Parts: sequence; C-alpha cells; structure tokens
Amino acid sequence: MSERGWFTRRAFPDGKEPDPRFTLANERTFLAWTRTALAFLAGGIALEAFELPGAVELIVLAMAISGGAAVRWVRIERALRHDEPIPAPAIIPVLCVGVFVAAVVAGVGLLR
Repeated sequence: MSERGWFTRRAFPDGKEPDPRFTLANERTFLAWTRTALAFLAGGIALEAFELPGAVELIVLAMAISGGAAVRWVRIERALRHDEPIPAPAIIPVLCVGVFVAAVVAGVGLLR
C-alpha cells in the first residue's frame, strides 16, 4: 500500500483509511454544497446589480454555506476514519434560516 499524501497525513493524522466510495461520496456532497454557495453568491451579485435589497444577506449566506461545507467535509472524513457515526448536518438549519431571512428582505423590498 502506498503512503498517504502530505495533506492527508496533516489533516487526518490518525484513524484508518475509509472505503474510497465513502470518501468520494463525501467529496460529492461537499461539491454540491459548494454549488449551492455559488448559486447564492450569484444571486446576491444579481440583486446588487439591479439595486434590489437582500444582496448582502445572500452573499453572507453564500459565505456561511461555503465555510460550513468545508467544516462538514472534515467532520465526516474524520468520522469515517474512526468508525464513528456521521455527524448531523448543522449547515442545513443555517441554510433554511438564511433563505427565509433573505426571502423576507427581498419580498419586503419588492413590495415597497
């Protein structure tokens, strides 16, 4: 078996190598969250371009989703390496609340 790369040794110094299918599934989930963050970022930029309210909220939400996706990827990878239960997705309530607040701000702005 070949030696793990420097990043893997540094980020995950202990535990055993998980089944590659689970690691790749974790990576696909991370990329899905990243696409979601990019969509919110694009929406925030579009709102700003049209001088509509809610742009800042969407951009901040995109930043939160992006950071949360990275944290979640690491937490799941560590759980896989230590045969522990997968942690609950704490990023989902953040997304739900953020979308609700951004929608309310945009809706109020459009009604004015």
